[in-house]
Amino acid sequence: MRLFVSIAAAVTVGVLAFGGTSSAAVKRLTGTDGPGFTITMSAKTVKPGRYVITIHDRSAIHDFHLIGPGVNRKTSVAAVRTYVWTVTLKRGTYRFVCDPHATIMKGVLRVT
Repeated sequence: MRLFVSIAAAVTVGVLAFGGTSSAAVKRLTGTDGPGFTITMSAKTVKPGRYVITIHDRSAIHDFHLIGPGVNRKTSVAAVRTYVWTVTLKRGTYRFVCDPHATIMKGVLRVT
């Protein structure tokens, strides 16, 4: 009985330790377009890896388009809603832009 309790405790500790490590591996970013003629990303420079990016599309005249090594994702111009993307960012330069207003609504995310 003692051996069973010890093994169960060791397995529980191992599962908890493993679970904590894997959830920390996914990083988060937030992007926003609108209101008005604004487009932003919550960071300017990040490390390579897997990211969950939440995009708040707050205007029916804008989109949020992220382009870079291995990534080409965008929201709908007409939709006003929140999107959640899971992407792997590699070293390089990513550009985010509102396609209809690309000359004034743009930004850069560097992955180093």
